[in-house]
This record gives sequence, C-alpha cells and structure tokens, in this order.
Amino acid sequence: MDAFKQHIVKLLKKNTQINEDEISTLLEVPPNPNFGDYSFPCFLLAQNLKQNPVEVASNLSKYFLKDEFISRVECKGAYLNFFINQAKLNEVTVKEILKLKERYGSMHLKGKRALIEHTSINPNAEPHVGRARNAFIGDAIVRLIRFNGYKTEVHYYINDIGKQIAMLVLAANGKKPKFHELIDLYIEINKKIEKNPEIEKKVFELLNKLEKGNKKVKKQFNDIVKICVEGQNEILNDLGIKYDFFDYESKYLFNKDCENLLKELVNTKKLFTDNEQRQVLDLRESLGEEQGFFVLTRADGTSLYGLRDLAYTIYKIKKAKDRNIVVLGEDQKLYFTQLRAALKLLNYRAPEIVHYSFVLLQEGKMSTRKGNVVLLSEFMNEAEKKARGELDKRKNQDKRLAKIIGYGALKYSVLKNSPEKNVIFDWDQALTFDGESSPYIQYSYARASSILKKVKMDKKFKFDLLNNKYEIELVKLLSNFPGVINKASRDLKPNYIANYSYDLAQKFNEFYHNCPVIKESGELRNTRLALVLAFTYVIQTSLNLLGIEAPEKM
Repeated sequence: MDAFKQHIVKLLKKNTQINEDEISTLLEVPPNPNFGDYSFPCFLLAQNLKQNPVEVASNLSKYFLKDEFISRVECKGAYLNFFINQAKLNEVTVKEILKLKERYGSMHLKGKRALIEHTSINPNAEPHVGRARNAFIGDAIVRLIRFNGYKTEVHYYINDIGKQIAMLVLAANGKKPKFHELIDLYIEINKKIEKNPEIEKKVFELLNKLEKGNKKVKKQFNDIVKICVEGQNEILNDLGIKYDFFDYESKYLFNKDCENLLKELVNTKKLFTDNEQRQVLDLRESLGEEQGFFVLTRADGTSLYGLRDLAYTIYKIKKAKDRNIVVLGEDQKLYFTQLRAALKLLNYRAPEIVHYSFVLLQEGKMSTRKGNVVLLSEFMNEAEKKARGELDKRKNQDKRLAKIIGYGALKYSVLKNSPEKNVIFDWDQALTFDGESSPYIQYSYARASSILKKVKMDKKFKFDLLNNKYEIELVKLLSNFPGVINKASRDLKPNYIANYSYDLAQKFNEFYHNCPVIKESGELRNTRLALVLAFTYVIQTSLNLLGIEAPEKM
C-alpha cells in the first residue's frame, strides 16, 4: 500500500505543515480494521498548536474528501482514520505484481555495492547445525540485498592459523585425514589435552614455528585447512549457499598490513606496552575498565587474532562502497564492541553487524570440542529422509522433491526466528504440512500453480469484484510486500520475510477454501485468476529470498 500511504502523507503535509518523514513515522496501521487502513494520531500536532488533540483531529478531518485513493476519513477521538479505496488498491496491487512479476517488492537500487561476510566456520571439522545458522542468515541477507539491486560480494573468512588448526595438525601426525575424520580427530585431541595438559605445549610450538615461517609446518596447516574448507564448501553448496571470496587469516600474518596498522595506532596515543611486553590498545574511554583493554600482540611481537581481524576488517571497509555486513554469533558481542571502538579510533565506520543466538539440542548448546553435536550433513540427510516419508504418505515419488522439502524445512525452522533468539529444532513442527513451516508455504504455492494450469486466463479483469473478506485480506497482504522487503533490508532480519511468507500462505489458503476460482466464469473468474497468479509471484519470491525452492507439485 505504499502508493496509498504516500498519497495520505502528502495530504497530511499539505494540511498540517509537518514534514513527510515525521508524518510517515506517526502514521500507523490500526490493530482493528474497523478503525481504518491508516491512522494518524494528532497529539504532536495539538501540542504544537497548543490545542485539544480531539478538536485538532475533528477540525483536520474536514479537509479530507473522498478521492481516487481514499474512500472516507473518520475522526475517532484524537485519531484521524483513513479508509482506502479497496477497488483501486486491488487494481494497483495486482496490476503492479503482474507487470513486475519476480521483481515486485524490489527497491530497484542501481549502482549500489554491498560486501557481506558470513559463515566463516573454523576449518577444524564438519559444521554442526548450530553453525549453519550463520550461513542460513547470511545467505538470506545476500539474496535480499541482491534482490534490491545491489551488486554483492560474499566473503568467507578462514581462521587458518589458529590453535584449533594446530591441534588438528598435531592429531593428524603427518597424515592427510579425510574430511569426515576431522571431527573425531578434533574431539580426540581435546580429550588428550584435558587428561594431559603438557600436550598443549606441542600445540603452541607448532603455532610458533608457523609464525616464524617454517615451511614444513606451514604446509601441514595448509593441507588440513584445504581438506576442511573444501568439505565445508561442498556441504553448503548442496544447500544453495555460495561464496565469491575465501579470505585467509594467514595473509595478515605474513605481510605488512598488521605492522602498518600498529604504526597507525601509535599515532592515536592509545597503544601501550603492558607488563608482559604485549601491545595493548587502551579503549577504556569508550568501553570502561572491564572491557577497555584490547590485546593485539604477544610478548614476542607476533600478532594476535584481534590485530589480524582489524586489518582484515579495514580491507573490507575499503572494498565495500555502500553496505558492509558481518554475521557473527552472540558470543562475539564483546569482541566486536572492542573491534568497533578500535575502528572508531582510526576513523573507520564499523560494519553493520548481525548477531545470532544458538540452535540448541534438547540437552542444550552444541560444542564441537566436547563432541555433543549434530552434524549439518547428518541433519540434511535426516531432513531429506523424513520429507521422503511425508511424500510417500501422499504417494508422490518425485525423488528431487524430498530434498527440496527437507532442506526448505531445515532453513525455514531457523530463519523464522529473530536472529537474537535461540532455536530449539523440532522435526515434527519443521515438516508439518499444516502449520508454520516451509512445507505448508510450499504447498500453498503448488496449490496455486495447479489452479493456473487448469484454467486459461484472459485479461478481462474487474477489480471491484474482489470485495469479500478473503479477497480483500489477501490483496492487502500482497500490497504490504514492498514494505516488508524495505524493513527486512534495513534491519537485516530475514525472519520478517519468513513470517510474512507464512501469513501470506495462510491468507491464500483461506481464500482458496472460500472463493471458488475454476468453478466461476467470466470477469470474476479472470480477476480471481489474476489474484492467484499475483500470489504465486510474491510467495515464490519470498521463499527464494530465504534460499528455499518453490515446487509446482507436491
């Protein structure tokens, strides 16, 4: 309803002298449709005029007459309620969707560029399903930003020189393990270190040799990382998640970037050497005593992760023209606060950050180190298997469909939740065809596609015929899609789109059960067919933005 909202905003500006941005902020959608489609509270205006808000609303209502977009305006207390012309909304919405098709809702931004870094799982094992949440959120954000017209770069940052890799190098003992063997090696070496802490000294010896440029050790690290990154990428590719660049932390270990960065930090007069001879950035002025010390080097002068990541982040800032986005776990909040403060000292604008919480087992949080994980590959296999079982009940033998439904169920179960909230995965809820799930939404698309295949539609539409409750509610929700896209893009929250998709599928199914399409004839059938077609474009776009396929048969 963007065109209708803008029309109301302009009328209010003309008659109140309040600026458009302020009016857009104040204008709201009432919880009760009996109070109109849009409602304008007159309290602020009354305060400026030093008058009673009820009187202001009453006086203001006299200036608004019925027109092409507005059917009537009513005054309710201090609120001015606008009722839109439903026939016009039907026509504008359905025609625009049929014209733009899969591009309906896009902000059509041209010449914009965005860099998104996501997933960045440590290359020490197969990813577990908890870590996959980063990839699901990141991929949905990439799709959303790209849909709005941005040229995107997708980056995956690889911690290829950390302690975890050194542990795997030690555990591999000169051999090249298979990808699926890495997790057992990692769990095993952790248990050995817990029993005998002396083994940890060998891990640090390997790290020391690596930083000093030992070629043999460097090759051992590279071999392990290569096996892991290729294995992880294969799994994520199967889920339709792709990357443009794989960036290696080791690049910042063996070049001048960190050295030059330290020189820049000296100029801020906030870098000092502590009692242990480490280089520390003093951030107490902005972060306080407890969080204000950001350690950047060891006593021997070699860089720590924070310094290398700071150099990498600055590299991304210089590449990102318009939007620079990072997806990180909530356990990285303190660290990123320090990174942000360090960037501010250097006069750099920090990336936009999306923090996500955990995907939990019934027993609690997953940990690769402890071995209480559900591997993503196992989860994917189980999703496909369970989807196959549901399809067998419906006597559908399409082999590819099981993967489409299973993977969609997995993604949707994660993405429907706001990133900052925990997810407790439930198979029955994820794969139901009757509730808040991907299969339910996919099935609504398949149902609509089936209608369109059975009946030929001509272009004799009469949009004022769409006047019952179910048609009106479906049109209004379709008209809201551009606003949902705009808000999701602004807030970087794919859950807005996931929740909208479910609401839209619900409204369509209510329409389907109460408004015959095929049995009707003439202009009413054609107009309802146009509405069904419009629904298919929007629901398919919604699912695609989540990385979920929309099958035409189920």
